[in-house]
Amino acid sequence: MPPADNARFLVEASKARSRQARERAEEAIKTAARRSERPTVVGIANAAGVSRSWLYTQTDLITAINQLQQRAPAPHRNPRHAASDVSLHRRLETALERNRQLRDQVADLTRKLETAHGEIRRLRTLA
Repeated sequence: MPPADNARFLVEASKARSRQARERAEEAIKTAARRSERPTVVGIANAAGVSRSWLYTQTDLITAINQLQQRAPAPHRNPRHAASDVSLHRRLETALERNRQLRDQVADLTRKLETAHGEIRRLRTLA
């Protein structure tokens, strides 16, 4: 007896999951519209329990989120918490110095590895 063909059940279950995800996303967008907060794709995806990548494939939902973002004001940053230019420059200088150190370390390790490979090759020729 051949195995049962359950493909249609899988297709139906997939369609149901997709429909439910869409309904949850639409509800999350409606909820965001009622709030005075500026919605984000991440926030909507988290509220709906869907992935951001899936949400980005739903162009009409992304359009609705973008329209809500245009309507809601951008959040104001608290100047006390904003990084100063001096702080940002210092962080950049520190990162650049660390990159230089890592480049030097990689170059040193590369030289040591080349020396080790040369020694291995020399020992193999002696054997």
